[in-house]
Amino acid sequence: MAEKFDVAVIGSGPGGYAVAIRCAQKGGKIAIIEKGDIGGVCLNCGCIPSKTLLASAHIFNLAKNAGAMGIDIENPRVNWPKVQSRKEAVVAGFRKGLAGLLAGNKIKIFQGAGIVTAKNKIAVQGDTTAEIEAAKIIIATGSAPIEIPFMPFDGEKIISSTEALSLNEIPKSMVVIGGGVIGCEMACIYASIGTKVTIVEALDRILPFEDEWVGQLLAREFKKAGIDVIVGKKVTGCEKTGSQIKLTLEDGTAIEVEKALVSVGRKASCDSQTVKALSLEMNASAIKVNDKMETSAAGVYAIGDVVGTTYLAHGAFFEAEIAAANAMGEEARIGDYSLVPRAVYTFPEVASVGQNEAKCKEAAIDYTIGRAFFRANGRSIAHNETAGEIRVIKDKKTNQILGVTIIGAGAAEMIAAARALIGSREKMGEISFAHPTVSEVLKEAWEDAFGLSLHTPPKG
Repeated sequence: MAEKFDVAVIGSGPGGYAVAIRCAQKGGKIAIIEKGDIGGVCLNCGCIPSKTLLASAHIFNLAKNAGAMGIDIENPRVNWPKVQSRKEAVVAGFRKGLAGLLAGNKIKIFQGAGIVTAKNKIAVQGDTTAEIEAAKIIIATGSAPIEIPFMPFDGEKIISSTEALSLNEIPKSMVVIGGGVIGCEMACIYASIGTKVTIVEALDRILPFEDEWVGQLLAREFKKAGIDVIVGKKVTGCEKTGSQIKLTLEDGTAIEVEKALVSVGRKASCDSQTVKALSLEMNASAIKVNDKMETSAAGVYAIGDVVGTTYLAHGAFFEAEIAAANAMGEEARIGDYSLVPRAVYTFPEVASVGQNEAKCKEAAIDYTIGRAFFRANGRSIAHNETAGEIRVIKDKKTNQILGVTIIGAGAAEMIAAARALIGSREKMGEISFAHPTVSEVLKEAWEDAFGLSLHTPPKG
């Protein structure tokens, strides 16, 4: 006999567990169904393990450059098994904590694949089977890495980001195909710990979703770190040669490496049986939703990567709030996606929020840009982390701040403060920033947009 719930959530990633908890907090009887480990991709083979490895890589970079700070460290080395062991411990700790959090909110966890078989009915298929009836269903089944047709993943030489997080040994060489967020972060990890890394990006710059100057600045910093960046060229051929893999680019260039990390994007994941049973309208592999996160099937919602909007954990959190409110009988609609911050945890970090210059040009907005540089900031100099700058875009007509882009140490931490001021006409003169702090660069760029920066030379 089927067990009945007010809401059943398929998937326990950031969107899934967040929407389940919110619905429980609103008084619902909630089930969550997960076919893999609790926490989904983000916790188990995405955000958390990658940032843990980046943290180890950062510490190693500090150790290698300690001499510049007057600290002599002889021959620092990477203990890769310990790095991996720490990463696994961090992930396991979060996984245990999340399971406890769900249990504390009286959410019942079903282990297995959740397949919708009919309206309001879900079959759980796994080591154990179960049937669930739910008044509302929320699909949060995430995404998967995209393969290149002529070089499918083999888990050894041709790998996705999932395998790249758990390699048994540090490879001597690696090609990263794709210069987006994941590709750039993985390049930083492996280049820092001794791998010779080459990024190949088919478009004209890395991080192509950001303004041109961002990719150019980051490429310069990558070059200093020993990362080769090839842009404007596609990989057209792949051949396995013994312990190596040989890639051919469209201009005939050949690159031979130990590992090829394919990082050309992710695609939404939803099983075909569920799509068929609910007659879901789709956008390619993604589920089509309205601004209430409702699908084309009554009483069914979808959030996170499966709807193909942000492909960000905090984007899924954003959507979870809306879906939970509507599923529990309230009224809520999604806001402006441009106000969901974008962060890349490279060396240096990149973060942005609001409109960029390209979008402003498309909209024919007359804007001005305020700029400030980390190399002129006292704390950045003290920490020997002077790469990067901040740009603030202001509408000349309304004096409203439209967007902020940050490249530099701590960018991901500062972007939330920038988000809080999007749309503001505040000149920040009365906002006191502790001195010396890296965040003063944000104030300088903000004030520069109004022509009031204390430490930026006058224009013209």
